[in-house]
Amino acid sequence: MNKAFVREDAGDADDEDGGAQLPPLPAGSKNYLTPQGYARLRAELKSLVEDERPKVVETVSWAAKNGDRSENGDYIYGKKRLREIDRRIRFLTKRLDIAEVVDASLQHGNDQVFFGATVRYADDKGTEHTITIVGIDETEPLQGRISWISPVARALLKAREGDSVSLPTPAGVATLEILDVTYPARD
Repeated sequence: MNKAFVREDAGDADDEDGGAQLPPLPAGSKNYLTPQGYARLRAELKSLVEDERPKVVETVSWAAKNGDRSENGDYIYGKKRLREIDRRIRFLTKRLDIAEVVDASLQHGNDQVFFGATVRYADDKGTEHTITIVGIDETEPLQGRISWISPVARALLKAREGDSVSLPTPAGVATLEILDVTYPARD
């Protein structure tokens, strides 16, 4: 069969950075992170490089010595896992290289919304929400941690306590009233 119709090297394609696309950043901006987010990414990178990767390399090496590699599950899985680890290491390295750590505690006592702020706001229906504006690598929407480039965060940025801001939504323009702005206390 013609190679145009068969994808024989599908496993090799995963070796490229195509699988670990960086989430889009606004043009010319930096990858802002909180000190905690930066430390978490560094810890994950260190764990992958110093602990997990050497263990998988050892397993692959052992499995390669067992003979026929085409039917050796330990070898095949180990090589795949090694590619995943290497891809994640490249991703984390790139992210940490462009990271700019922003200490939100320097804004403690400020009533204006900046990166790292915890904002309590009410929507048009009067429902209150509390969110913390963090870097794109730190988002946890279910815990109220949203990216600084998200539509809600961008609508809130630079507004002050008591202000009302407009948020374009698919259902029309929503109005958000900022009730409270807090920052972590200085150490």
